Amino acid sequence: MNNLVPVTQPYLPPLEEFIPYLQKIWDSKTVTNGGPFHVQLEAALCEYLGVEYLSLFSNGTLALITALQAMKVTGEVITTPFSFVATTHALHWNGIKPVFADIDPVTMNLDPRKIEAAITPHTTAILPVHVYGNPCAVDEIERIADVYGLRVLYDAAHAFGVRRHGESVLRFGDMSVLSFHGTKIFNTFEGGAIICHDAKTKRHIDHLKNFGFADEVTVVKPGINAKMNELQAAFGLLQLQHIDRIGASRARIAERYERALAGIPGLRLPEAPLHATRNHSYFPVRVGEEFPLTRDELYDAMRAENILARRYFYPLISEFPSYRGLPSAVASNLPVASRVSREVLCLPIYPALDDATQDGIIDIVLRAAATRAELRTPAPALIDA
Repeated sequence: MNNLVPVTQPYLPPLEEFIPYLQKIWDSKTVTNGGPFHVQLEAALCEYLGVEYLSLFSNGTLALITALQAMKVTGEVITTPFSFVATTHALHWNGIKPVFADIDPVTMNLDPRKIEAAITPHTTAILPVHVYGNPCAVDEIERIADVYGLRVLYDAAHAFGVRRHGESVLRFGDMSVLSFHGTKIFNTFEGGAIICHDAKTKRHIDHLKNFGFADEVTVVKPGINAKMNELQAAFGLLQLQHIDRIGASRARIAERYERALAGIPGLRLPEAPLHATRNHSYFPVRVGEEFPLTRDELYDAMRAENILARRYFYPLISEFPSYRGLPSAVASNLPVASRVSREVLCLPIYPALDDATQDGIIDIVLRAAATRAELRTPAPALIDA
């Protein structure tokens, strides 16, 4: 293929649809600090997502950092090594020690049994991730948190619009954090949000994200500047008008992958979560030992054809220099995460991915699957006569 094909790209509505929003911003002379589009987007997202309280942020990482501040989390927090590095960076920036626990081999989310085994007298909270938009074992995590008196903050960066038993997955835990980065299903160029469960907590979060200001002359706490501006909010309102069509497009692309790639030995496709909706935020396949090529060989084959598939998440967070010295980061503590990280490959999925391009991606996988298995067999050792 001649053109580069990314693993994902933002949905961009027609420019003429955005112009009226820009005109209103120019006319109002309000570009940030909780302007009218900011207020409208918070209300619209609450309605769409089925939550009561949502605070917009300039990006998801600042939302994570602020959520931990708002919850007054200290000490040790149990989290997953199989995530984007911002999950653990948010702990570091709050002076919190991350404790890595292993993941479930099917869902790739934190394994509740491993969470419980990792609890120490210094543990104060759990930071799970709804990986690829698949809900964590929220009931079991809630039970563990209740027994041990722990807080729960969900990194829901991938979980926009996901429902479990008909209820938003964002309603679980003490708080959840969304990302509206350009790679996400719903984006505001950059952006994010904290979902909480009461008006008092939302006021606290809103103070923290705006330098701690309660009014023009009153600073009630040491805050940060993490506000979403009016351009981002306006783009979000426009995105929300298209969100159902975006979701339908992603579902159709995922279905085409599933039909074409089902049954290939050594290739594990995404499994539908139990009792939950799928938002198809990613299409991760796992390349096992039965597949003729390794994951990295398949990755290289795609790169050679300008298909920018991504080994997401690889390496594990626990393998980066900043964290690999932690006792919980040793590979023997994380055997499932280590294996999954070496197997996973996310195929391109986004609304503008056309059938012809997707067929080319599928063809690369099918050709790799037909490769002679001997290519992976080591040559026999030479024996001196």
